[in-house]
Amino acid sequence: MTEPMKSNPPGFRLSFLFWTGLILFVVGSGPLLVIILLAALGMTRDPNPNPVGLGILAFLTFWPSVGLMLGGLRTSVRRYRAAREQSFNQVA
Repeated sequence: MTEPMKSNPPGFRLSFLFWTGLILFVVGSGPLLVIILLAALGMTRDPNPNPVGLGILAFLTFWPSVGLMLGGLRTSVRRYRAAREQSFNQVA
């Protein structure tokens, strides 16, 4: 019974909190980054666009999304370490 535990260690999975932060980052900062990229590539009529609304959206969502991602990463690492320790304790 100990052989399957050795061959199947616990896997690392990112928590729901991390994925929520990543989605918030993409939805909040993504549009502004796309406008900046398109302007840099010369694909907009205005070479110096002024996306004020998208800038405010990015400002309001950037740090909360970073906080959620860091909190989710911390939660995932703690969960992984606890599962790995439990797995090794059962094998020994």
